[in-house]
Amino acid sequence: MILAALLASLAGAIWLAASLDAHWQQLRGRDAAASPRQVALLRGLGAAAWLFALLLCCRADHASMAVLVWIMSISAASCAAAFLLAWRPRAVAWLLAWA
Repeated sequence: MILAALLASLAGAIWLAASLDAHWQQLRGRDAAASPRQVALLRGLGAAAWLFALLLCCRADHASMAVLVWIMSISAASCAAAFLLAWRPRAVAWLLAWA
């Protein structure tokens, strides 16, 4: 459950980052621009992934510990997303294959 929550947190962090112009261009090319619909969809997916991660954490442990683990998973996933986007942005581009 915790591993699935970490993966959901990572996907959410990447989707939220991709909703920003600079990261969208890293993932799709310099001349690419995300439409307002794509930005809204990415933000919605990011928020939904983080909520799903919270639900997974709640199923794995009691509420007070689950919230702590969820916050730590979001922090770790955000750092990992930042490193991946700086180092190998094309490695996570598959998360945007639908766009």
